[in-house]
Amino acid sequence: MIGQAPAGRLGDGRGAMGKEIERKFLVVGDAWRGLVPGTRYRQGYLSTVKERTVRVRVAGEKAFLTVKGLAVGATRAEFEYAIPPADAEAMLDALCERPIVEKIRYRIPFAGRTWEVDEFGGANAGLIVAELELTHEGQAFDRPDWIGREVTGEARYFNANLVARPYSTWKDR
Repeated sequence: MIGQAPAGRLGDGRGAMGKEIERKFLVVGDAWRGLVPGTRYRQGYLSTVKERTVRVRVAGEKAFLTVKGLAVGATRAEFEYAIPPADAEAMLDALCERPIVEKIRYRIPFAGRTWEVDEFGGANAGLIVAELELTHEGQAFDRPDWIGREVTGEARYFNANLVARPYSTWKDR
């Protein structure tokens, strides 16, 4: 599919192209735990240069290849395509930079929106962030009590940067 994808359509595996507008926050406390079941994610990067990232992801039983452009504020170009899970696993095992990013994602509804909470494992264990996709950067939204400090523009929290500098190596957590 070629064309502008509305918010919420990216990641559907239909080859959608468009812009991702996303805000990212640290998670505080445990009030979010147990609200919904999580999905195991394994993802790796074929490219982590600042101007573009190329990601391979296995999410539950599905797999995707995603290309993202440079972020300007909370917005960046994103192109995502479904791929066979066996191909994704082969790329994760043989081609992707190390370490592989491992996490459990929880999609938690709150006030008419869905927050994606990522609880990282492996080299990034201990890091928990929540992301919210928006239709425009200035869009208002309600925050659950477990949402902490915003880290949208902080590059070290980008998943692609957690490969070169995993959370376990941070001195100033």
